[in-house]
Amino acid sequence: MAAFNAWGWSARSLLLLLIATMSFSIRLFSVVKYESVIHEFDPYFNYRVTQFLTKNGFYNMWDWFDDRTWYPLGRVIGGTVYPGLIYTAGLMYNILHFFNIPVHVQEVCVFTAPLFSAFCSLAAYGFVSECWDSGAGLAAAALIGMVPSYISRSVAGSYDNEGVAIFALVFTFYTFIKTVNSGSLRWGTINLAAYFYMVLSWGGYSFVINLIPIYCLVCVATGRLTARHYLAFAPLVFVGTLLAASIPVVGFNAVLMSEHFASFLVAAVMHAALAVRWVRALLPRRQFEYATRLVLLGGACALAGMVLMVLGYVLRSPTFGWTGRSLTLLDPTYASRFVPIIASVSEHQPPSWPSYITDLHFAALLAPAGIIAAFRKLDNGSLFLVLYGITAVYFSGVMVRLMLVLAPAVCCLSGVAISDTLATLTASLKAGYTSFQKTQRTLPTGDAADGEAST
Repeated sequence: MAAFNAWGWSARSLLLLLIATMSFSIRLFSVVKYESVIHEFDPYFNYRVTQFLTKNGFYNMWDWFDDRTWYPLGRVIGGTVYPGLIYTAGLMYNILHFFNIPVHVQEVCVFTAPLFSAFCSLAAYGFVSECWDSGAGLAAAALIGMVPSYISRSVAGSYDNEGVAIFALVFTFYTFIKTVNSGSLRWGTINLAAYFYMVLSWGGYSFVINLIPIYCLVCVATGRLTARHYLAFAPLVFVGTLLAASIPVVGFNAVLMSEHFASFLVAAVMHAALAVRWVRALLPRRQFEYATRLVLLGGACALAGMVLMVLGYVLRSPTFGWTGRSLTLLDPTYASRFVPIIASVSEHQPPSWPSYITDLHFAALLAPAGIIAAFRKLDNGSLFLVLYGITAVYFSGVMVRLMLVLAPAVCCLSGVAISDTLATLTASLKAGYTSFQKTQRTLPTGDAADGEAST
């Protein structure tokens, strides 16, 4: 049995290595066909900032005023960029030169996105393995390595934030579910670091800090809440918010913008639910009912006061404390009516139906089957997969750019569908073979021989 387990671990490791190699290699087509170059405007701007960082150091980059960007106004780099991508490439450049490997900074920038696509495949394997099983994880890793929507933003030379941010997104979800399943403070710390890297890398971190509270709120409403959920969620809200506020481009928006209010509200609800459970275990039933009335009355008054304070703060803003892009996600007609510059960007337009097929291929057809399979199981991991898939589908329907957020969800759900289908098929074949063997054993010897002869 130990030898069989060792062989299975070795086979999975080999398959993961091949999947990671495929994910990296499939994105090198532009380098093979043309040459090692940076594509488009934003990647080239990131390349210039990375050049400055490698020549002048990390701290000087924060104070750099680039007079060639946003000409003639210029741009304060430290307060207007998400530095995760730039710091990652700069760190890899310094590590390579520390070991006397003379690689130009341009080559590091060109190959950063393909390298992190391989890491994303490994993170997807871990995420789906925690939510379902290792077979589904392998299928999801293979799919996310070759889904067109992700390839378009992680091809060699596409040195943009999404190249590392999608890995950070999937890895944050993986470490969160790992913390929920294991109840380990070590994994909670890793989850906190993964979320911090996500905030460093992309403005899409608001999707993470809203999806996880939605999941925790559903766990409270359905009676699934445990101390492990609190261990995974509380550091993410309190310490994660402090870390996010330390990034200049985010700053006090981490506590002042409406995008983050859901996490604070759910944290309060979670504390209240756990407090009620603790008090119920201490008091007799009659005293608990009396205390519940007092607490509900006081809590209702306190909640009404907090709601009035939040409304008073939010109503002072014409956008109710939301950014223009976030309001566009909640109200697809907002940008066309009030912020035409957002609506004018092509990737902010709603996608057409064929886009789901061209960007996701057959994974778009398998994802609904994955949701059905996850609903049948519906534990902590599968519930998170369902919520991730549903929310990602909605947001991708508002902006074609957010097909990039939908792609990992569809690949993970498709991996579940493939694994569940193969498990059902093999179980049916095994049951049929077992039934055939039992029938052969119960037949008389002569009948069995006649059966074999006729066969």
